[in-house]
Amino acid sequence: MVEVYFHDNKDNVDFREAHDSGHPVSLDHLARIGVIYKHCSTEEQVNEVALERQYKNRDEVSISSESLGDALLPKLQNFYAEHLHEDEEIRYILDGEGYFDVRSAPDDRWIRCKLVRGDLLILPAGIYHRFTLTTQNRVVAARLFKEEPKWVAHGRPVADTLSIRKEYLASIQL
Repeated sequence: MVEVYFHDNKDNVDFREAHDSGHPVSLDHLARIGVIYKHCSTEEQVNEVALERQYKNRDEVSISSESLGDALLPKLQNFYAEHLHEDEEIRYILDGEGYFDVRSAPDDRWIRCKLVRGDLLILPAGIYHRFTLTTQNRVVAARLFKEEPKWVAHGRPVADTLSIRKEYLASIQL
């Protein structure tokens, strides 16, 4: 089962550490803020989700010191900057592990989701989030897309003015 909890907000500790506050978060809480979690043991189950949600494209990404070398830490720092996208972000973990942090609403607290092999996470367009590896420093993930693959991040606070952010907040009825 996926580990989900409030982040401890200790900024003086490496962001790849667990940062477990000891306060778990339920999958129902994630669902209330528009985040969907599924465990998919097989590619067929992922394909069913893709068909149901009309994902037409996918690719695979490997993030590790082996794949990125000296560029790993700068890449992780980029992924860890708080941002949102105008499209859903869908990740299926093929191997390794990583953390997705999402902003809870209305309290704006970070929720940390530790994803391992078989975990699929769908983040709604307009939700603030960030990603990092665990201390294992390795993940291989499938990225699914409704249209052509793209990754445009909009940082806070500028993204607060985007219509997609306002639409997201309205969708969770804040």
